[in-house]
Amino acid sequence: MDQNNFDTIIQRSLDIREKYHQLEKQNNGSEWTLEQDALGYLSDAGLIGRDIMSHEKTWLKKDSAAELEHKLGENIWWLIVLADRTGIDIKNALEKFLTKTENLL
Repeated sequence: MDQNNFDTIIQRSLDIREKYHQLEKQNNGSEWTLEQDALGYLSDAGLIGRDIMSHEKTWLKKDSAAELEHKLGENIWWLIVLADRTGIDIKNALEKFLTKTENLL
């Protein structure tokens, strides 16, 4: 993935989160807090476990392939959102992680 494409993905992710913030204000009177976003992410991350189990035929669930694909994408979206909300440059964080891990291995 080229840099410009990743920048576009990040911006699209943040735009979608802003739309959800507007829905939260309409429905709840306020935007979700950072902690609520983190809980949303953790809930979706947990669902990946069940979708993987379904993929491996150890958990019976219909249409698990489509849901697994959706949840994997959603979890990347959540990580972009959480990085933004905590002031972390996700591109830089990923680069540092990859470099550090490559050097360890």
